[in-house]
Amino acid sequence: MLRQIIRIDRDLCNGCGLCVSACHEGAIILRDGKAELLRDDYCDGLGACLPVCPTGAITFETRQAAVFDEEAVKTRKADVKAKEPTPCPSGSACPGRQPVKFSSDRVSDGNDTVFRSKDSELLNFPVQIRLAAANAPFFRDAHLLIAADCAAYAHGDFHRRFIKDRVTLISCPKLDDPGYADKLTDILRLNDIRSVTLVRMEVPCCGGLTRAVMKAIDGSGKAIPWQVITLSTRGEITDQ
Repeated sequence: MLRQIIRIDRDLCNGCGLCVSACHEGAIILRDGKAELLRDDYCDGLGACLPVCPTGAITFETRQAAVFDEEAVKTRKADVKAKEPTPCPSGSACPGRQPVKFSSDRVSDGNDTVFRSKDSELLNFPVQIRLAAANAPFFRDAHLLIAADCAAYAHGDFHRRFIKDRVTLISCPKLDDPGYADKLTDILRLNDIRSVTLVRMEVPCCGGLTRAVMKAIDGSGKAIPWQVITLSTRGEITDQ
């Protein structure tokens, strides 16, 4: 049938992945670093992806396309969900989510005290933003480091240069659920965060992380000092 549907210009696309997160139907994927419409019948033609695209790569066009198939979308979502990691059993404590606050020499989990690695500057666990509880005790009066997943692998002195004396959270705007921006807002709103340092990579997709941090600070209603440090793919500091 002839209908309105999105069109993605690969030359303009910078691979940020924001459209993937914005599409509730899962019609858009990243392939070879570029956004791509997976199937015509997954696209409802409403264009929730258009306003989030920073480069204007997504537009509407009217062409012959398969009709939007809501049942096919539901089936795809079910298939994706089935491939997600198995959650911890209901009512049990998930070890990957238990908040742990490290001291300079040792860490207490509330029951036992164990020594941490002498080479580590990490003050908290977990570090993945999706796993960290917004009211975790390690956020109290903390200097917060928000880092792109790739940053610690790119910069050889990451622990001493960035993690030291900061509570650490990591995220990737391409891979994480778009709700991580709301999670950041809750963390800043519920805790007395003293400062925020964002360490991102120079690649365009990391711009999504910068926007999420700015949105979170604004949404917290607080005047929190913050800075952005950009690393090249070779790990060099290019901007701060």
